[in-house]
Amino acid sequence: MLAALFAVAISGCGGSGDAAIRRAESEVADKQQALNDARSDLTAKTTAFCTSSATYLTALDRYGDILNDTAPTVGDVKNAGADLTDPRADVVASAEDVAAAKEQVATAEKDLAEAQAALAALSGSASASPSSPASSPSSPPAVPASTVNRVKQADADFTAAQQGITDQTPLAQAAEQFNAAAVALEMSWLKLFAQAGCLTDEQQKKADAAVHDYTTALQKSLADAGYYRDEVDGVYGPSTVEGVQAVQEKNGLPVTGAMDKATQAALQAELAAKGGEAAEQAVASTAAVQQTLKLAGYWTGPVDGTWTPALTEALGSFQKDLGVEPTGQVDAATIAAAEQALAEAGEPQPSVTPSGG
Repeated sequence: MLAALFAVAISGCGGSGDAAIRRAESEVADKQQALNDARSDLTAKTTAFCTSSATYLTALDRYGDILNDTAPTVGDVKNAGADLTDPRADVVASAEDVAAAKEQVATAEKDLAEAQAALAALSGSASASPSSPASSPSSPPAVPASTVNRVKQADADFTAAQQGITDQTPLAQAAEQFNAAAVALEMSWLKLFAQAGCLTDEQQKKADAAVHDYTTALQKSLADAGYYRDEVDGVYGPSTVEGVQAVQEKNGLPVTGAMDKATQAALQAELAAKGGEAAEQAVASTAAVQQTLKLAGYWTGPVDGTWTPALTEALGSFQKDLGVEPTGQVDAATIAAAEQALAEAGEPQPSVTPSGG
């Protein structure tokens, strides 16, 4: 009789333990489903955010002109983008929804971890895990805090630019200030738009290529104008921003670090002026090469400052006879050898500077 009672007692304890484990497994399954639901909700909220962001960017681009060329009127500038109010409100609201959904995901992840730990303790396994749904929705990528902060700062700057435009503000100045603020805001939103996962892989690939090509061209222009000395790598990093800011500071423009219309015009004006000077220097240098080769008996063509294949060939022959590498380009070794040869011949020495030929 005692043996029977003992057996029943043992059986009862085992049943109680199994029931506890089953309840813990059920709790884990529930928490897993709650996490999946939270992630699905976050995905839906992110999609809504992407849609409202696209609408806002389209409205903002009327003043930034990054995506499409437009022609804001006097009324547009005077009203200072009042038509942006509704789209901005929508995108801010959707951003808040995304933030709340992310908090729900974080809470669900914590609850699931606690439920899994409780199950592991009951089952004596360090990594107990019940069967879960076949697929688990992944969360949208997290946007870096620096990007969010940049958007907030650009938004504040844009508001300040709006408030700074009055009936007494000269139209050119108003347009310049407003466009600068709009471009900075639009650029920051475009970055956030991409980092929030609002683009497909193919769209992101095309966008990356376009940004790279644009930035590469900008860096080359900044370098030609003397504002950029780092590697031309197509990355709109701190050095590029500093170069743009330097252009803006020199020309008395709003210093945003983003290429707006006034900054672009100022940079192109500087390049045009520098290009004219460079062209004059190139002509003078080429004429000096022609004169030098004529005196040395290697050039029978005109001294007109025009570099031709025949001039390259003549220079190569001259270099070969001088005992320097026949590159067909003016370099330090060629200049030194030419000066020595002309000095020995008692000829005047034209001023020749190294060039690319």
